[in-house]
Amino acid sequence: MMARFALIGTLTLAGASLAAAQEAPTGYTRAAQAQTLKAFDFSDHQDFDFARRGFIATRADPLIKAADGRVVWDLAAFDFVKGPAPDTVNPSLWRQAQLLATNGLFQVSDRVYQVRGFDLANITFVRGDTGWIVIDTLTATETARAALELVNGKLGERPVAAVIYTHGHADHFGGAGGLIRQADVDSGKVQVIAPKGFLESAVSENVIAGAAMSRRAAYQFGLPLPKGPTGQVDGGIGPALAVGTQSLIAPTVSIDHTGQTLTLDGVRFEFQITPGTEAPAEMNLFLPDLHVLDLAENANATLHNVLTPRGALVRDAKVWATYLTQSLRLYGDKSDVLITSHAWPRFGRDVIDAFIAQHRDAYEFLHDQTVRLMDEGLTGEEIAARLTLPPALEKDWFNHGYYGSMAFNSRAVYQRYMGWYDADPVHLAPMAPAARAGRYVEAMGGGARVTQLAQSAYDAGDYRWAAELLDKVVFAGGDTAAAKGLLARNYDQLGYQTENALERNMYLTAASELRSGIKSGGGPARTMDLIRNTPSGDLFDLLAVRLNADKAGSGRVALEIVFPERNERTFVTVRNGVLIHEPIAAPGPVDATLTLSRPTFLALAFLGGKVSTQVAAGQVKVDGDPEALQRLMGWLDAFHSDFPIVTR
Repeated sequence: MMARFALIGTLTLAGASLAAAQEAPTGYTRAAQAQTLKAFDFSDHQDFDFARRGFIATRADPLIKAADGRVVWDLAAFDFVKGPAPDTVNPSLWRQAQLLATNGLFQVSDRVYQVRGFDLANITFVRGDTGWIVIDTLTATETARAALELVNGKLGERPVAAVIYTHGHADHFGGAGGLIRQADVDSGKVQVIAPKGFLESAVSENVIAGAAMSRRAAYQFGLPLPKGPTGQVDGGIGPALAVGTQSLIAPTVSIDHTGQTLTLDGVRFEFQITPGTEAPAEMNLFLPDLHVLDLAENANATLHNVLTPRGALVRDAKVWATYLTQSLRLYGDKSDVLITSHAWPRFGRDVIDAFIAQHRDAYEFLHDQTVRLMDEGLTGEEIAARLTLPPALEKDWFNHGYYGSMAFNSRAVYQRYMGWYDADPVHLAPMAPAARAGRYVEAMGGGARVTQLAQSAYDAGDYRWAAELLDKVVFAGGDTAAAKGLLARNYDQLGYQTENALERNMYLTAASELRSGIKSGGGPARTMDLIRNTPSGDLFDLLAVRLNADKAGSGRVALEIVFPERNERTFVTVRNGVLIHEPIAAPGPVDATLTLSRPTFLALAFLGGKVSTQVAAGQVKVDGDPEALQRLMGWLDAFHSDFPIVTR
């Protein structure tokens, strides 16, 4: 994505009334929670020891606020995660939430410190000779600034000498503006280091599908849910997502090969490039003089996503496992401390070696066994229903599915090789979901009858089947109040039972929307830092997918757009309901040539400005038809992240 969450809008629901409307855990749910307690070794406290080791302090004021007074992050929001797990939360997920809720400043090694629990991710500070080298920057400028203030307040005031982005998801670069100034980067005072392809990776995934990803990310992270035992309890890889001001400061140094080294403010770094793993452009890093290994987001305290529920390109589980093998061989016997972009460190070479090897084996097993079953003729859904980790891997808490899951990931591996089609011809040209649902409901005797069948399934604790039935009733339309209410109750129970934080968030968000509807605070939230650093080609790609072919009809336009300060010319044509752009001067006659700064163009294209106003202000020079660009803008759709998901 442009960021993992760069374009998330402000979707909210009436959280105060949500808990009161929810279903209490049923006897079936309570029995499932009790079974989880028996299935795993909850007496293992090594993770808790590691998570607390080196604690120095946390903020006195738990509220981190934006400039307008809005609360971006509340350190006390997860104080409820104490004691035994309530029946509304899977005990294994509750354990994970307790670990990830631990917040504050920690010393993890000589010269290496982390601030954890201030956002979904960690921010790491390495003490250089004169300043701080920061590894990853959190999602928001406000949380990053708060972390730096805590570090300087407890360890002594130092400037930020360099910033390292391990990869291009927003919780790893979005806070940069709270740590450094663009002017200091431009002057060379501060270096910004990232893997080759970082900027393209950071913008490409989400620029095109930003609105859809934003909506789905709100489900994935449970943004509309209140935090608490009946709502959001964890984000799987961190407590939750800080929804603050995101920035993007472009890198000045690109890491392009494994073994590349840099000395930053007196500290030596060695890099391992790992493209195509958790992100298209990602890297691990090793501090050879300090014996500290940072595996970025390639290793976690949970099985990660090979395909994220919010949407992205499918990642390669085989490549992921291969790079972990390389990490083990390059650095395993040299590392006394292992840190990652999420969760807590691990200490001791034997512990680190076992962690990397076991975690690697989980991804390798996922890949190889999915492909084996695929080659035996099973479909993605059949594999998902069958594949589980062997006990030797499942015993490790870090291989549990708090963020990714075997069922979801195995379907992603299938998709990577085979696509969505399962070879059954009935799925070649399926009916639209609402039309299909209507036919099913009619065939089963009507909505009241199907709802009655679903009630029987619910009463028997068969929540997944009940949800399947009720989903058809809701999509078929008509009088579905009873079906929506019962479907919400099923989603409550499924959310309570699941070990996976994202599944819980999605189930409970769906239940909330079935009860209360969607309440949107507006469309996607884009910061100009993110847009400003998006390559021009990607910006025109975004305009191309916003073009509504029905609005354009048979209309045509040809434009040459000139950004003089960047020495860029783009030839843009619209014909046949298609926008084509080429980074060249117009090869022939055009309706208009527009000369303007790129910031002015961004304002016109993304903030709703009018060409005539900018022309009158002297910001745009037009040779030709002054209305040509405005005509194009009138054909573009404005996307909003409040479309329905569980209703139609």
